[in-house]
Amino acid sequence: MEIDFDKMQGLAPAVIQDAGSGELLMVGFMNHDALETTLRTGFVTFYSRTRQTLWTKGETSGNRLAVVAAWTDCDRDTVLLSVRVLGAGVVCHTGSKSCFTQELPLVAPARAVEEEAQ
Repeated sequence: MEIDFDKMQGLAPAVIQDAGSGELLMVGFMNHDALETTLRTGFVTFYSRTRQTLWTKGETSGNRLAVVAAWTDCDRDTVLLSVRVLGAGVVCHTGSKSCFTQELPLVAPARAVEEEAQ
């Protein structure tokens, strides 16, 4: 199945999720070559927009991401990769397991949630 890389000028977001816990670990971008390399090698490879080159997650730190399963969404423009984290279990460059550690304050929670709670 082909991914539609044209929507984002040759790139597609790649959502990385822990296969065991379901925790969202990070989001990166892939071009066709990065996705092909990921599927062929079994290790997550991204396209670096700043360096304009492929890079395999953990190639210097040893905290690699082994692909357990791969999906695309209904529009075929986003990739979801279920992974096993190898090495020390650190995914984020800040030293945490997930890149999603900075909570944003909700000024006004969704009204539907408030109504459902009552």
